[in-house]
Amino acid sequence: MMDELLLPFQFQFMRDAFLITVMLAVPAALLSCFLVLKGWSLMGDAISHAVLPGVVLAYVVGIPLVIGAFTAGMACALLTGWIDENSRVKRDTVMGVVFSAMFGLGIVLYTKIESDVHLDHILFGNMLGVGPSDLWLTGVIALGVTVLLLAFWRDLLLHAFDEQQARALGLNVRWLHFGLLAVISLTVVAALKAVGIILAIAFLVGPGAVAFLVTRQFGQMLLTAVAVAVFSSVAGVYLSFFIDSAPAPTIVLILSGLFVLAFLNTIRRAHRIKLGGWTGFA
Repeated sequence: MMDELLLPFQFQFMRDAFLITVMLAVPAALLSCFLVLKGWSLMGDAISHAVLPGVVLAYVVGIPLVIGAFTAGMACALLTGWIDENSRVKRDTVMGVVFSAMFGLGIVLYTKIESDVHLDHILFGNMLGVGPSDLWLTGVIALGVTVLLLAFWRDLLLHAFDEQQARALGLNVRWLHFGLLAVISLTVVAALKAVGIILAIAFLVGPGAVAFLVTRQFGQMLLTAVAVAVFSSVAGVYLSFFIDSAPAPTIVLILSGLFVLAFLNTIRRAHRIKLGGWTGFA
């Protein structure tokens, strides 16, 4: 019985899958807390879709795909910010237009390229096919993003809650703004090999959304988000081995299930408090 339960850990490709998803889970979970508080969840979605044309063009030119992905992600973020500052259109509308256009361009380029390389892995991830170079790249990006977020978390938190107050206190709001965009782009790049473009948004929103529902302090929110992301990652990869499914969507389903449980628990607590107020037992 125990041998069967430990069977996934006997294969190198499964051990690599566990490793890369846990490395990705930590920075993505920390970042998701800031995105949820700032209301930038759609920004993560926009950047994750916008990297596709950069990936395809990088393949055509013959440069590393991550360079093309990061360049396209930052271009999308900067273009979104510029249109937002110079028009009356709301930010969420701008993001919807820009990321749809970038994703559409990527799909057109993708369908026109004759390649022996399966770029489908960029869309949906290929966690079970990662190699040492993928692990090193993800590890370096994950470590860098984690260090930056932990070093500037107070400034980023104030920027997320009250940008005007952050500016009044002398913080360089513009640097914080574009720094956060750069961190989002880097995290999406790190997620390409593991979960792909389409499912990367789940890592950038899910853990923070769950933590937001079950905690009241930001420090607890960060720890809870990391715990949720790591648990979902490990459980998703482990479960996918036995049910013969792809790891990335299995992880997303577990994240979604945890969010539903957290939401239902929030409703239950609110109902108990309300009921207690009626009966005098609060």
